[in-house]
Amino acid sequence: MSEPLKDKAPQGERAPKAQKLVGVKGMNDILAPESARWEWLEAQVRGLMARYAYRNVRLPIVEPTALFVRGLGEVTDIVEKEMYSFEDRLNGEQLTLRPEGTAGLVRAVVEHNWLYEGGKRVYYMGPMFRHERPQRGRYRQFHQVGAEVLGFGGPEVDAELILLAHDLWKQLGLHDVRLELNSLGQPAERQAHRAALIAHLEKHIDVLDEEAKRRLHSNPLRILDTKNPAMQSVVESAPRLLDFLGEASMAHFAAVKAMLDANGVVYSINPRLVRGMDYYNLTVFEFITTRLGSQGTICGGGRYDYLIEQVGGKPAPAVGWALGVERVLELLKEQGEAGQAVDPDVYAIIPETAALPVAMRVLQELRALGVSAQMHAGSGEGMGSMKSQFKKADSSGARYALVFGAEELAQGQVAVKSLRDGAGAQRSESLQTVATWAHTLQSTL
Repeated sequence: MSEPLKDKAPQGERAPKAQKLVGVKGMNDILAPESARWEWLEAQVRGLMARYAYRNVRLPIVEPTALFVRGLGEVTDIVEKEMYSFEDRLNGEQLTLRPEGTAGLVRAVVEHNWLYEGGKRVYYMGPMFRHERPQRGRYRQFHQVGAEVLGFGGPEVDAELILLAHDLWKQLGLHDVRLELNSLGQPAERQAHRAALIAHLEKHIDVLDEEAKRRLHSNPLRILDTKNPAMQSVVESAPRLLDFLGEASMAHFAAVKAMLDANGVVYSINPRLVRGMDYYNLTVFEFITTRLGSQGTICGGGRYDYLIEQVGGKPAPAVGWALGVERVLELLKEQGEAGQAVDPDVYAIIPETAALPVAMRVLQELRALGVSAQMHAGSGEGMGSMKSQFKKADSSGARYALVFGAEELAQGQVAVKSLRDGAGAQRSESLQTVATWAHTLQSTL
């Protein structure tokens, strides 16, 4: 005899209510109409990238953990504390949800020998993952747009990428964004600076916090990025990397600045500017706002000429940046820029179910001509009152309501009512000519 089902409730009693499941904190749902702002921003990005002749790439969300350890640096915050890493139960592989996009792009370039035919200009969009405490503009699952140029070593592509981001801010209508520049030089120059920096910090060991002491000999450059007020005087008096740069590095930096100057781009030199990953050299930069509190960096990047070689490829120069989508959208909201709403052009009001076949045929004709059309849907017990349908038509944001009433249909017509001119003007349109009307409507929306 088979056992009774254990989850079956006794006769006359209700089954226990299923426990409600909620999403992971810091991994947020993006629902309509908020998702329309994301679509609008993505469309702006795609259009601008096309004008700069950057091509889209789409990369895996999961990569080998070793890629990020090797590429980002073992003593970076990301690798030490923030990565979502796990062992694949199928084959024991050590895998990680990508915390940033550059390392994965470089892995793909090396794996497919993609620079064989010459350099590439590319961009990508998508989610990244870091295990940290969620806060404004900083989430466990967040989204980035990245722009990268691989295979070109000249300062002109550094400047081009900065101009690309600068143009995006103008296109989006962002105002309170400033640009900071620095140069990290080449490895030999950084080594000389590193020795001088360690010597300086050791003289002030009693002022350093525990994090700085831990990093003193492993990654002292990151100490310059501290937010600890007690350490600011020590950081300000530390040796400047710019003072250790050789002639070639200084010439590269000067060329970048000259091209930005020629295009009227305002910037400031921040000799303490460092980036969170170990792979940068020469030009580094950040676009910063004061409107988002401590999470003020909305875009950052720089040159990484040695990363391709570090992940097993032939040596090749590269430079790129990434922007935080959530932070850009938050800044747009702060400035009152809501983005473009995605509302239907027309809303079909259908008093009786008998009108549905004709209404759906007309709506399909409109959609084929590029007009966005939303049809009222009933409850299964009828289409609802005209009052409720008009209320939903108005809240949909549609410019016009199409009323498929029995009287109009008997005359081969549909009523067209304006919802946005304040007067609510209404007229009739022939079912045979409604497509022509739609074509005219499309050009005026």
